[in-house]
Amino acid sequence: MKNQVIALILALLFVSSCSQASNQSEKETLENLQQDPKLKKAYFASGCFWCVEAIYESVKGVKESISGYAGGHTKNPTYEASNTGRTGHAEAVEIYYDPAVVSFSTLVDVYFGSQNVTQVNGQGPDIGSQYRSIIFYQSAEEKQIIEAKIKALNAELAPEKVAAEVKVFEKFWVGENYHQNYERLHPNQGYIRAVSIPRLNRFKAKFPELIKDDH
Repeated sequence: MKNQVIALILALLFVSSCSQASNQSEKETLENLQQDPKLKKAYFASGCFWCVEAIYESVKGVKESISGYAGGHTKNPTYEASNTGRTGHAEAVEIYYDPAVVSFSTLVDVYFGSQNVTQVNGQGPDIGSQYRSIIFYQSAEEKQIIEAKIKALNAELAPEKVAAEVKVFEKFWVGENYHQNYERLHPNQGYIRAVSIPRLNRFKAKFPELIKDDH
């Protein structure tokens, strides 16, 4: 029994050590991205962040896509709290991209081209305000790009309309570590197989010229 207890303690210490190492690695990656003067940031919400993160990470010029929360009114939102719909936040992604390779305008095309643009408060099977579509702008130029694309889409969709909210960016809260790179790390998880991967594949088929060579 004593040996079993020792083995269990060692196993728990190993898991804790791996988790701490992973958290440190994620922190270092984020710090490196933030210090790269060539990169810009963009923010999008479009249903489950596992799906959206994977889509943007497949795009040429996107260096990193980070899952988190934005658009709400509470501080330090958690996955559990945001899922109640009472924080006002939506699952969102923070995109680090190289504007010399991919423009903000193209990232907006990716956004609208990878979702059901008329679905209100959700995407696919994910329903609720925490899954609503929001496209964030950080300048007047970005707002003009977004509004022009929505105007064109609304003309095509009439009498339906684009459901996405357009909001000035205020704050992005990085999500829990276990959400990061979820689709890539858990390809056989049920939701990933049933929803995320098919959504990613539909996007790739629609925009093959935007896809990285290693995807």
